Amino acid sequence: MRAELIMVGTELLLGEIVDTNATFLARKLADLGIDVFYKSTVGDNLERVSRVLLEALGRSDIVIMSGGLGPTDDDLTREIVSEVTKRELVVDEGVLKEIEDWFAERYGHSAMPAHNRKQALFPSGSQIIPNPVGTAPGFCLDNDGKMVIALPGVSRELKAMFTASVAPILAKRSSGQVLVTRNLHFAGIGESSLEEILADLLSEQANPTLALYASGGTVRVRMAVKADTETAGLELIEPVEREIRSRTGDYLYGIDGETLEQVVAERLLDKRLTLALAESCTGGLVGHRLTNVPGSSAFLNRGYVVYSNQAKMEDLGVKQATLDSFGAVSEQTAREMAEGARLRAKTDMGLAITGIAGPGGGTAVKPVGLVYMSLASSGDTIVQRHLWKGTREQIKNRAALMALRLLWQATK
Repeated sequence: MRAELIMVGTELLLGEIVDTNATFLARKLADLGIDVFYKSTVGDNLERVSRVLLEALGRSDIVIMSGGLGPTDDDLTREIVSEVTKRELVVDEGVLKEIEDWFAERYGHSAMPAHNRKQALFPSGSQIIPNPVGTAPGFCLDNDGKMVIALPGVSRELKAMFTASVAPILAKRSSGQVLVTRNLHFAGIGESSLEEILADLLSEQANPTLALYASGGTVRVRMAVKADTETAGLELIEPVEREIRSRTGDYLYGIDGETLEQVVAERLLDKRLTLALAESCTGGLVGHRLTNVPGSSAFLNRGYVVYSNQAKMEDLGVKQATLDSFGAVSEQTAREMAEGARLRAKTDMGLAITGIAGPGGGTAVKPVGLVYMSLASSGDTIVQRHLWKGTREQIKNRAALMALRLLWQATK
């Protein structure tokens, strides 16, 4: 079964509002085993929306429209559906009474504005979709074997209405199959390199399908399969996941909703290791991510944000001679920062980051994006050098991510 989304609203085309409704609907439809092949965004224009709706009904089984159900003159969805399906608009007296009561309860004895009567108009034969959190009900209309579903554009209203009313309607019409997904998360490897490792699996995919997504220095491989049950779907995914794991063990850190900081926290807790942080260019980002994990106080002893050379010397014991000879952004300084943090906090491990996030401060020898990170333990001190391109924020986030990956590797 194929569904199509039509998101109505000039404000969406102007970029004034981010379209979160389409993301929500596409995800929920996928969960129901319903394919979404097209999504259109159209301004508040009767002719253009009508044309898009006609095209959608010609190629899809279900069309879900978002927006255009308000009381104003530019809210045109009900009129457009009426015209395209040749169904007369009729007043639903029950809905009209509900809207009148809503205004009476909210504004006392003041009467409902006349233009809100429009929200009680529906194409004949429609099934009303109640709106538990607003005044704009939606509707569902069967037309020559095709289904048109109209929902408000207000996100909280759309989500509440879809969950309570639309999902049960669609579940009865779907094939009965469900979409089962499994996500594998990777760090320390680029999308193109991972694609090369998995090239044969990607070219031969059928059911499950594979897709790669890169974001913020990590790569996600999504495996998706249609099956009669979730258990059956996971059984189809298992051999593919096993093969991917056998090829990518050095980079694979988590599954589904797991974050790198969660995995690192679990390992530190399991091994009963304690940690101190010394952050310069990242300004506490690593500490922020680790303290987002509940229970992190059991392993994270303290974090130093040592942005100046003075702070590096006073708080961590970095030598003046080291800074004079090699500079704040150097292998030597990173090493002394990590070892100093560990010794002063009396922890098992000390992690340090120092770098040039830009946009200024770089030189030919030490360009913007140069970052050193170090991990000190009782047995050894590791230092890594990285060079990234990007904005100040991107470089900081990439440095925090790779520092977490260094911890992940060291705690295997």
